[in-house]
Amino acid sequence: MPLIVEYQALLDQLAEAAAPALTQMPVEAGREMFRVAQPERPDIEVKSVENRTIEGRNGSIPIRIYSPTGSGPFPVTMMFHGGGWVIGDLMTVDAQSRQVCNQVGCVVVAVDYRLAPEHRFPAATEDCFDATAWVHANSSAINADPNRLAVSGDSAGGNLAAVVAQMARDEAGPPLVFQLLVYPVTNGHVFETASYRENAEGYMLTAEAMHWFWDHYADSNDRTHPYASPLLSKELSNLPAAYVQVAEFDPLRDEGLQYAEALANAGVSVRSTCYDGFIHGFFSHFDTIPPTRVAMDDACIALREAFNS
Repeated sequence: MPLIVEYQALLDQLAEAAAPALTQMPVEAGREMFRVAQPERPDIEVKSVENRTIEGRNGSIPIRIYSPTGSGPFPVTMMFHGGGWVIGDLMTVDAQSRQVCNQVGCVVVAVDYRLAPEHRFPAATEDCFDATAWVHANSSAINADPNRLAVSGDSAGGNLAAVVAQMARDEAGPPLVFQLLVYPVTNGHVFETASYRENAEGYMLTAEAMHWFWDHYADSNDRTHPYASPLLSKELSNLPAAYVQVAEFDPLRDEGLQYAEALANAGVSVRSTCYDGFIHGFFSHFDTIPPTRVAMDDACIALREAFNS
C-alpha cells in the first residue's frame, strides 16, 4: 500500500525545507527540534496533571502523573517516551499521555528517564524500572490500583516497556498485567531486516538515525544484553500479555513483528498490527494526521480490555 496522502504531503514538505538531519546536529539541538515537533497539549484536558520527583537507585527521577475524571482507584499505565534514548522528555510525550488517560480512563505516569549520551545503557532501563516499582508501591497516593498496572511506550519507549516487563519478571518486580509496545526497538545487534533495507531513508526515521541513536546509547558489547535488545532474550515466557503496533514504512517494522512472534512462541498472549501506509511516529500523530487515530483507538481498546479482564 502507498503512503497515506497526509504522510506523503508531510514528507514532501520536509524534503522541500531541506532541514539538516538529526545526525548532523548537536544532541541538544536535536532535543529542541523534537520538542518543537511534539509540543505539550494542555488543550487535551484531563482531571489533573502533577509533576513529581521520586527517588530511584541512581538519584532523582522526574515523573508526570495524569489523572482521569472519576473516583478511582484507577488502573495505571506507565508511559515511556520515544526518541532513541537520546531525545524526548515529559513535554514530547504529553499529548499521547493525556489521550490515553482520557480514552482508557486510567492514571498515566510519564517518566523523564536519563538520556544518552550523558547517561548510557542501562541508565534509562533502571530509571523506568524504578519508577514503575515506585508507582506500584505508592499506588494509593496517586489513586491507582496496584493490581492493574501496565507499561507502554513508543520506539525507544517501546523498548523500555518491553525491558521493564522482563526486569519485573526477573527481579521480582511489580506485577504487570499488560505491555503496549508501539513500533518498539527490540534488536540493536542486527540492522539487516527487510524493513531496514526497504525503509532506510525517506520516511522520517532513517537507518542512519537508528545507528546514531544506538551509538549514543550502548556500547557494542552491551547491545546483545536482553535489557538493551529484548528480542535477544533467551527466555520470554511468563511475561504479561502484549500488543505490538508497527508501521509499514518504518525501519523498525520487522523487529517489532519478530518480537511479537517470539513472545507468542514463548506462550505469551500477544497480538500485533501493522498499519499500512503509516510511518514511524504515528502514535503521537493521532490528532494531527487523522488516519492515524485508529492506532490510538486500538491501543486504548487493548489497554481497557487488559484492565477489565
